[in-house]
Amino acid sequence: MAAGKRRGIAEHQESSEYLERRQLKTGSAGWLLLAGLGVGYVISGDYSGWNFGLEQGGFGGLAIAAVVIACMYLALVLGMAELSSALPAAGGGYTFARRALGPWGGFATGTAILIEYAIAPAAVATFIGAYVESLGLFGITNGWWIYLAVYALFIGIHLAGVGEALKVMFVITAIALVGLVVFAVAAIGQFDVANLTDIAVDESAAGASDWLPHGYLGIWAAIPFAIWFFLAIEGVPLAAEETARPERNVPRGIIAAMGVLLVTCVTVLVLTTGAGGAAAMSTSGNPLVEALGDGTAARVVNYIGLAGLIASFFSIIYAYSRQLFALSRAGYLPKVLSVTNSRRAPTLALIVPGVIGFLLSLTGQGDLLLNMAVFGAALSYVLIMVSHIVLRRREPDMPRPYRTPGGALTTGFALVIAVLAVIATFLVNPVAAGWCLIVFAAFMVYFAVYSRHRLVGNSPDEEFAMLARAEGDLE
Repeated sequence: MAAGKRRGIAEHQESSEYLERRQLKTGSAGWLLLAGLGVGYVISGDYSGWNFGLEQGGFGGLAIAAVVIACMYLALVLGMAELSSALPAAGGGYTFARRALGPWGGFATGTAILIEYAIAPAAVATFIGAYVESLGLFGITNGWWIYLAVYALFIGIHLAGVGEALKVMFVITAIALVGLVVFAVAAIGQFDVANLTDIAVDESAAGASDWLPHGYLGIWAAIPFAIWFFLAIEGVPLAAEETARPERNVPRGIIAAMGVLLVTCVTVLVLTTGAGGAAAMSTSGNPLVEALGDGTAARVVNYIGLAGLIASFFSIIYAYSRQLFALSRAGYLPKVLSVTNSRRAPTLALIVPGVIGFLLSLTGQGDLLLNMAVFGAALSYVLIMVSHIVLRRREPDMPRPYRTPGGALTTGFALVIAVLAVIATFLVNPVAAGWCLIVFAAFMVYFAVYSRHRLVGNSPDEEFAMLARAEGDLE
């Protein structure tokens, strides 16, 4: 095998058999399925999780945070659309950062994304438990066995292959969107402006008012929960290797998904709080159902809301498996994790994070797990936006079938807000964010001591970087 060494990084070429055992199914998705995947990643955030931000900032604080975060995500999505058109590979954000920031930056970004995607399904599992319990079927109560059942069932479907999984995700996501329409129609009749401001005002907080009961600081503290309206949409590029014409379809899919999510965010935030009251909704495990009270509409939304939670749970399992697959195939993490089965699904990349997520779900602390997932997400956004800016400056002539409107100014804005979001996770729960930081540091130590000496030079992500180096040497 040929070997290469650069700045303490050792690369070698693996055999064709190695790569053959680590192949995904190509050409399985078009832009519409990708848009469904993007909405599916996120839609559970409309049904539960975001409402804990009402406790931090009140309706006004969460609304302001949501506007800021929506603008950040729009800028982020436009930046990632450009990067995914130029570098279509299963690594997504890791691939982009690997090209721009080198192996250290690539692995740091991939690690942050893994933290997000491994923990987010655990948070969603606790919300699924709350919705199941509220249905009151056969005396079912929220518990560990519900979490185990959803993990086992949906990992099993993913093991059957990506074509089947994406189609199932699309159908479930469509049902979840119908549920939001049903909720909106029912909630309009119960809307009361007074409900938006029924949280007691903390007179000692700077800038406190009925709209900002915890003052200006509450806006900042609400940011991690506003992120839940859009968290994980950045996972769409992870499907690049399984997409037909990825340089065109991935940008179209992620931008279309963002458009849908902007509408659902406004609808859910305003109508849920206005119908159910900010105080009551701030601690609810199933806010849309409780906002409607008793009745047929509430029960319909409860059933369909369960579909919404399942859509995100199902979709994020796909995301974590592809991110882990890409890092493993390139040698950053143990290579056995990227071996695919006869249906071209990465078996251990699906199962191992699932086991970790299930164990985390046993805490039952959905709000805590949410904050931990947001830490990983926001950190990855910082690194991805830095990557976009670096590539714009260093490789201006790199082929880009899609170009971000506003260029580096657009992604620079997203970068600033993402930095504030990382800090906000420590403001909400410093212990949870601190543990995520420790896990992140442990991954980086693993890379420094072991895996940076064992990278696979002929993996797709490393070949992108090798091509860039060769072009630079020629110049």
